[in-house]
Amino acid sequence: MVLTNPPFGKKSSTTIVGEEGKVSKERASVERGDFWTTTSNKQLNFVQHVKTLLKQNGRAAVVVPDNVLFEGGAGETIRRKLLQECDVHTLLRLPTGLFYAQGVKANVLFFDEKPASEKPWTKKLWIYDLRTNIHFTLKTDHLKREDLDEFVMCYNPENRHQRKAIWSAESAHPSTGSGRTGSEGRWRVYDYEELVARDKLSLDIFWLRDESLSDSDNLPAPDVIAAEIVADLEAALEQFREIATDLGPGVVEES
Repeated sequence: MVLTNPPFGKKSSTTIVGEEGKVSKERASVERGDFWTTTSNKQLNFVQHVKTLLKQNGRAAVVVPDNVLFEGGAGETIRRKLLQECDVHTLLRLPTGLFYAQGVKANVLFFDEKPASEKPWTKKLWIYDLRTNIHFTLKTDHLKREDLDEFVMCYNPENRHQRKAIWSAESAHPSTGSGRTGSEGRWRVYDYEELVARDKLSLDIFWLRDESLSDSDNLPAPDVIAAEIVADLEAALEQFREIATDLGPGVVEES
C-alpha cells in the first residue's frame, strides 16, 4: 500500500550559468523506461512513479492537485493508462486550501494495481465532493476527522463493491446523515464509458450547484476569496513562465 502526496508546484527547470556568465535553462523532463510518457510535470511523474511501486493488487491513495485530473497531452495519456491498467475506483475532492496555502485545490485518488489485461480494469469511478459549498481554513476552521464521516460511510471500506450513491437526478431532501441526498448528494458514480467520452478524459468532475454564485450570503470570508484569487494568479503566472522558458533562454527571469 502507498499513501502519499507529491510535491506541489510545476517548476521543473535547471538554471545553467556559462563561463562568460550567460544564463540558460534546461527543462527537467523525466524519461524512464517504466513510465508511460515523458513530462516535466512533477505531479504527473509522481503518479507514474507510485504506479511502478505497487505490487499486484497493491493499493494506493495519492494526493494530487487539480491539474493532474484535467491536463491534456501527457496528463491524458497517464489517465488513460491508469484507468486501463489499474482499478481507479475512488476520487475524493478536498476543500480548497487544505494543502500548503489557501486556494490550492487538491484531491485524493484511490487506485489498485492489477495484472495485465486487454480490457480496462476500471469499471466505475466513485466521486465524493467535499469541496463545493464547503470552506475550511488552515488555522481557525481546520478540517476535522468527523468532517470525513460521510465519505468514510460512502466509501464502505468493509466492502467497497457494495457502495450506494447518495446522488440522484431527483430533487434534494435532507438525509439521515450529515450530508444530503438527491440532486445535492455528494457521492455519485461514473461508468468507465462516461469517463473516456469526456474531453481529454478529464476527471475534474463536479455536479453540485455552487450556492455562492446565487446567494451572496453564502460567500466565503473575504480573506478566503482574496487568497483563492492570489493562488489562481500565481498558478497562471507559473504557467506563463514555463511557456516563456520553452521559447528560449533570457525570455523571462526569476522574480
